[in-house]
Amino acid sequence: MSDILLKKMFSGDRLALSRLISMVENRSGDLVALMAQVQERCGQAHRIGITGPPGAGKSTLVDRLIAQFRQAGKRVGVIAIDPSSPFTGGAVLGDRIRMQDHASDEGVFIRSLGSRGSHGGLSRATREVSKLFDAFGFEVILIETVGVGQTELDIMELVDTTLVILTPESGDTIQTMKAGILEIADIFVVNKADRDGADRMQAELTVMLEIGRTHEQAWTVPVLATQAFHNIGVRELGEALTAHFAFIRKQGVNQAKRGLLFRSEVAEILSDEIKSQVHQWLETVQFDRNHNPYLVAQQALKEAPWLLQHASSRPSTPRRKSPSRSSSAPTRKKSRKR
Repeated sequence: MSDILLKKMFSGDRLALSRLISMVENRSGDLVALMAQVQERCGQAHRIGITGPPGAGKSTLVDRLIAQFRQAGKRVGVIAIDPSSPFTGGAVLGDRIRMQDHASDEGVFIRSLGSRGSHGGLSRATREVSKLFDAFGFEVILIETVGVGQTELDIMELVDTTLVILTPESGDTIQTMKAGILEIADIFVVNKADRDGADRMQAELTVMLEIGRTHEQAWTVPVLATQAFHNIGVRELGEALTAHFAFIRKQGVNQAKRGLLFRSEVAEILSDEIKSQVHQWLETVQFDRNHNPYLVAQQALKEAPWLLQHASSRPSTPRRKSPSRSSSAPTRKKSRKR
């Protein structure tokens, strides 16, 4: 079924794209095989990450950027990471509601993903969904995170350009954020620049960036002022985003960055696959209250070659052992021989 959906998606079927996104988000089907095919068509889109503290106006600015890129004739895919519903685990859809002006535009595709408790302000499926957008043919992919902080820096591992949005009221929080945020930002935006303290915030950020600048940094991180609600400064921001993408492609920075992230992505894929197979292995093991979890883990490591093949040769339901055993390591259930 996934092969049929892929063919439809590659031919421009938006419904097929939506269904594939749902498969990725729900972790259903053979995602590794699916994404391997998608990967072959990726690498052309400009992936932009938008992050910043709650209330900074991220969604409003994203809405304005969509219009800016559409005026330039570019197709735009948007991934809005929303807080998860405590009842269903799905996205609350707050960001998507703010972007309804583009709902009827065939050149725009907006998808909300629930964070589902993910650290880093990103949904677990964000990377795969961005690849689906890329393979579908979107020239620009905007990824908006839930918020920002020391644990929400994963965005830089997914995008080409990281945009950090702050407000004049964020001044007191810069000291707690600067160690991580100053390192990941390619462009800073002081939004709601009509408020008191905006000029001071912009000047402080510029000084901090200059102090922390190294000789190896060829790109000068700009600090821009916007009023997203009034659509002021958005054109300049769009130009800065385009300039940064052109810069990293010309300098080869983009290729080098994607190479560095390759190992991280492979490790993530392996971790997910092995974790799934470990859970399947645990279902074949008999436990009692005398078992030691550390010895169980040691036993699993000893059986690692078998464990890695477990998903394709899962044992059938075994007979129960006597509960009178008192050994500290569990006994693996044996499958019946046919």
